Amino acid sequence: MDSLLQVFLPLSLAFIMFSLGLGLKVGDFVRVVRQPVGFLAGVVAQMVLLPLVAYLLVTAFGVTGELAVGVMILSVCPGGVTSNMMTRLAGGNLALSISLTGIVSLASVVTVPLWVVFWAGLFMGEAAPEIDITSLGIAMFAITAVPVFLGMIFRSLAPALVARIERVVSGIAAVLFVVIIVGALASFWDVFIANLVTLGPLLAVMVAMLLAVGWGMAMLLGLKVRDRAAVSVEAGLQNGTLGIAVAGLIVGGSDALSAMALPSGVYGILMYVIGLPAVLWMRRLTRGA
Repeated sequence: MDSLLQVFLPLSLAFIMFSLGLGLKVGDFVRVVRQPVGFLAGVVAQMVLLPLVAYLLVTAFGVTGELAVGVMILSVCPGGVTSNMMTRLAGGNLALSISLTGIVSLASVVTVPLWVVFWAGLFMGEAAPEIDITSLGIAMFAITAVPVFLGMIFRSLAPALVARIERVVSGIAAVLFVVIIVGALASFWDVFIANLVTLGPLLAVMVAMLLAVGWGMAMLLGLKVRDRAAVSVEAGLQNGTLGIAVAGLIVGGSDALSAMALPSGVYGILMYVIGLPAVLWMRRLTRGA
């Protein structure tokens, strides 16, 4: 488990973020200015409504301690490569999805450490671990922002090569995602079984609610169907791998993952169970638009 925490987990997340960077261009960030309404809708859904919904659900389901902190860590994580893949499958605005994922991921280097300290103090009180915000921010920058930038640079320097390897890189990233999720669940199998009746419904409801909230808000703002799909997916499908990695960073040199990682592990499975039918429904709408 020590090698999982200190080597495999951060390197795997860095590779996943590198694969995200390969799909980003400077033009994706410029596009934000041209599509401000869709972008702002996505940001509000992800960075405001998602934590709010998660907090209400944690309170309603009576989840406390490390598991509650784990749910809240997940709620402040950005979307990941999966949200881009699902947006593509839904026929949504992929450029908007990539822009949201990229910019919110970069912002998370600052926002996630601050939120983690807040939620740990709120739900664990004096039992909360000591968290160095600066160290956590630097570590997140190293394993998230830096690989994204490197991916973007590599794409700009060798676009033809990236076009040939991007699908393979994305496939490897997907495999690493599965390995991390399975590893997190295996590490806390007894805790997982004991809390599945609570965590399962909570996280399933959270995915469903955020998909609906993202779609509804985009519709109220008059966005087109493809934009609604992008905002909905970005709101409902988060980077569970990052949630597990943040839990690992919190425990530092420990040889075991914190139970804070468990909600992200469970979520990594449920987001497909709940999200895929919703995405296929969106695909029918976007094809008819």
